[in-house]
Amino acid sequence: MCSCYRQWLVITEDGQQVTGRQEPRLVLVSMVSEGEHLCLNGPTMEELRIPLKQPDNPVVNCRVFSADIQGRDCGDQASLWLSRYLDSGKTFRLVQYELHMSPRRPVEKVPLFSPSEKVVYPDIAAVMLLSEASVADLNTRLERDVTMARFRPNIVVTSCDAFAEDSWDQIQIGNVQLQRVMACSRCIFTTVDPETGIIDRKQPLETLKNYRLCDPSEKQIYKTAPLFGQYYSVKRRGIFQVGDPVYMMSR
Repeated sequence: MCSCYRQWLVITEDGQQVTGRQEPRLVLVSMVSEGEHLCLNGPTMEELRIPLKQPDNPVVNCRVFSADIQGRDCGDQASLWLSRYLDSGKTFRLVQYELHMSPRRPVEKVPLFSPSEKVVYPDIAAVMLLSEASVADLNTRLERDVTMARFRPNIVVTSCDAFAEDSWDQIQIGNVQLQRVMACSRCIFTTVDPETGIIDRKQPLETLKNYRLCDPSEKQIYKTAPLFGQYYSVKRRGIFQVGDPVYMMSR
């Protein structure tokens, strides 16, 4: 298990990151690797298959959440496919992170992280955990239910109370040990429907703000963003799989 990956990133021609916040229909794009090929699929689009590795392509500078990082350009075919799919009059490119490139350091943005913690293209951390019970609790407060996909967790936990994860300081899953760092503060991305690619700009974010704000003593960290899910650092790498029990080591 690697603690620094999401390996691919969509950027503008000048290297600025592009996510579902700016282009909501990106959430409908799927990407899988098959053998030596990367496969892109999206509504109304034919599948695009490109080489998984293109070492002769240029390395470009990217700007991700106000930090500098690099990526290997994935070629003109990927750029044309994304630009045609998003159809916003702009040119988009796909880049891939490679191990020799320098990662980002979350501690430079949030001092709660260890100086050794590394990420590439995620917001702030590589591992985010959320329980099904927390989403179920939220749905009791909404007119229309939302799914777990709204919140994009790496790890989904079942059979616990709502927001139990808020107090799990150290946990073990399989032979992997994780240390909680901070809560996940939520933004406008939660209002993008993962099934339609339509941004609402209101729900469930407004409802979360009614009951999931931080303690006043933590406002310098979270400001006015509601908290939903928890970020973890990997303390011991290893393997875990769907169905493994989660052991709380400390709270």
